[in-house]
Amino acid sequence: MPYSYEPHHFEDFEEGEEFQSVGRTVTEADFVTHSMFTGDWTELHTNKEYAEDGNFGERVAHGPMTFSLATGLVYRCGFLERTVLAFLGMNYMDIPNPVFVDDTISLDMEVTDVREISSRDDSGLVIIDSTMTNQDGDVVFEGDMKFLIQKE
Repeated sequence: MPYSYEPHHFEDFEEGEEFQSVGRTVTEADFVTHSMFTGDWTELHTNKEYAEDGNFGERVAHGPMTFSLATGLVYRCGFLERTVLAFLGMNYMDIPNPVFVDDTISLDMEVTDVREISSRDDSGLVIIDSTMTNQDGDVVFEGDMKFLIQKE
């Protein structure tokens, strides 16, 4: 059941456990806000006329914006609420298809690794493979997110 997961401490995670986010429609405001925040006003993302003549026929989301949308969907699920201590990076990240204004995206997640960290008594490593799709089922993001999760 998307969104209503209980917060998980390190001990609560199990390899193979799956989560699913709610859907979210990407808006014009998302494109503008991302450009304003990052200062990236590349025309592929911000100039409708220019983008219509490009490879995709319309503006596409910035790659980092696509990643940011994925992380937002993870946190919105609630299972990391007040237990995540840090996002530690990713071993891989792919953005195989573009995200457009008005796409509705959602994220499927699977815990692939739960590991003690010898230098930390208060937390452990949890790796979550994630796949974000649009309303047509096209994969628009894949990656394994590494989190430092608090122990009980």
